[in-house]
Amino acid sequence: MASFESNNGSRYETFTRRTLLVSGGMAGVFGLLAGRLYQLQILNGQDYLTQAEDNRINQRLLAPPRGRILDRFGVALAGNRRNYRVLIVPEQTQGGLAETLDRLAKVVPVNDRVRAKFLKDAAGSKSFAPIVVAENLSWEEFARLNLELPYLPGVQPDVGDTRDYPYQQELSHVLGYVAAVSPEDKTAADANDTQADPLLDLPGFRVGKRGVEKTFEGAIRGHAGASRVEVNAHGRIIRELEREPGRPGEDVYLTIDRDLQQLIYEKLKDDSAAVAVMDIENGDLLALVSTPGYDPNAFNVGVTPEQWSELNNDHKPLINKVISGAYPPGSTFKMVTALAALEEGLITPETTFNCSGAVALGTHLFHCWKRGGHGRMNLHQGIKHSCDGYFYQVAMKLGIDSIAATARKLGLGKPTGIEIPGERGGLIPDRKWKQATYKQSWQQGDTLVAGIGQGYITATPLQLCVLAARIGSGKMVSPRIVHSVGAQKLPRPEAAPLGIAEEALAAVRSGMVGATNEPGGTGFGWRILNPAIAMAGKTGTAQVRQITREERATGVRSNESLPWHLRDHGLYVAYAPIERPRYACAVVIEHGSVAAHPNVQVARDALAFCQERDVAGRVPAYPLTSSASL
Repeated sequence: MASFESNNGSRYETFTRRTLLVSGGMAGVFGLLAGRLYQLQILNGQDYLTQAEDNRINQRLLAPPRGRILDRFGVALAGNRRNYRVLIVPEQTQGGLAETLDRLAKVVPVNDRVRAKFLKDAAGSKSFAPIVVAENLSWEEFARLNLELPYLPGVQPDVGDTRDYPYQQELSHVLGYVAAVSPEDKTAADANDTQADPLLDLPGFRVGKRGVEKTFEGAIRGHAGASRVEVNAHGRIIRELEREPGRPGEDVYLTIDRDLQQLIYEKLKDDSAAVAVMDIENGDLLALVSTPGYDPNAFNVGVTPEQWSELNNDHKPLINKVISGAYPPGSTFKMVTALAALEEGLITPETTFNCSGAVALGTHLFHCWKRGGHGRMNLHQGIKHSCDGYFYQVAMKLGIDSIAATARKLGLGKPTGIEIPGERGGLIPDRKWKQATYKQSWQQGDTLVAGIGQGYITATPLQLCVLAARIGSGKMVSPRIVHSVGAQKLPRPEAAPLGIAEEALAAVRSGMVGATNEPGGTGFGWRILNPAIAMAGKTGTAQVRQITREERATGVRSNESLPWHLRDHGLYVAYAPIERPRYACAVVIEHGSVAAHPNVQVARDALAFCQERDVAGRVPAYPLTSSASL
């Protein structure tokens, strides 16, 4: 009996220990679970509540309206318009996407390219997500779509905003255009910003690609809005809870006069040409025309292969020739040579040289444009008649270093700093440049051709306008095209004196007056007849082909008799009025040096327009700004 009780007690003790161990283990497990539950519900409860709420409620970006671009009188040059679109929700269609597209094509245009893009987008999207089929429908197309909607299951009409350029070609190079965000845009944004704009990831978002649209993209873009929507577990939108519209971008006010821009564009739209018109007093660019232009709306919608082919024709519509076209300045450069010689004291206005039709340098002859020459010329006559022989001999006395220094002082050889991307600096060569570029020494013959604006020298039409402005004003005036952004006027330093003696400037101005207003002057037939607003200017011809000895012996062929691409460029620079210069102008017409002198005619009409506008008393309509007046 005792033995039984002893064994039973041992078993009881063992059972008790096991029970305690199991109970302790279970208590520990429940303790851990309780602790974890406390952590999830009490300590981290708010965080998990927020995450759960985020799974139920999504915040989606809303693209803000872009700021407008306006001219000096408040005319909207770039704005926003209604974008009538059509979307398809794949899961709501009947008969499949292909059949729906077939039915839709009977109502609105759906070509093969659009069809292929839609099917590609649909393959990578959820079936309940609406996909854009076509944008920028006309009101008639949109109305027809709504009328046929009951017979188009899965099709949804939609209205949004898109960029609009009402004046199309005439301002295309100034404004630029917007287009879809590219990987390069995102890379550039990441490199420049500490935090990239999430708008760049928004489907269908557009950014500025050229012109003012690109330069002031940050200000024009605006700030995103937000829409909070409730979604289910699959991401399907159930309802919109609240909406905060985006903040529109800033308006940008240009110095451009849209009426003047249109006047010039209409005269040259069929040519390959460039024109700049500047207010000498403050550097405001009143017109910046490059022809032919292109329709920037096409880049917003999408350029077709046919349109792209047209944009790459001989006249190069995509190139902004005013700031990116570099041309030999030809005889418009002769004022530079004259000022350099006067400043060096190598000539006076009365110094004469004889032009026999050619200047000999070693065994080479440098010909004047006038066969037989002009005879004996002083400075006034040399500029008036554009005598090459006179300026060959002046350049020979000068040397390239003095010519280059004066050219740079007058705004040539480096970019002007205008607020549009893509500006070229042109080229003012010198000894160091030729040695570095060609590993050759500078030759006296190089100096002679440089003295008449040929050879290695190139300049943009905008630089030539600055040249005319600085000669007319005697100040280092620089161009600008943007007056203010929003309520902030852009700062503008006062122009410093040019650093060239007034006597030298007066002598050159006298020659420019003679070239345009005296009988025998190269621009006399196309002058402004009203003496109160008369202009002073200088014609120029830039050769694009080599004239052979045989042709010189028999007579140089006229430009009109040559194929277009072999004709000389026609140039003209001018300022007006003569007594108190206020406006400057430069015109370059590629292969346009013909007897009718359209280059002079365009400058005449532009400068007359500006002065008549002053007489009419029309003043700019810029907004009240926060900075000091310029």
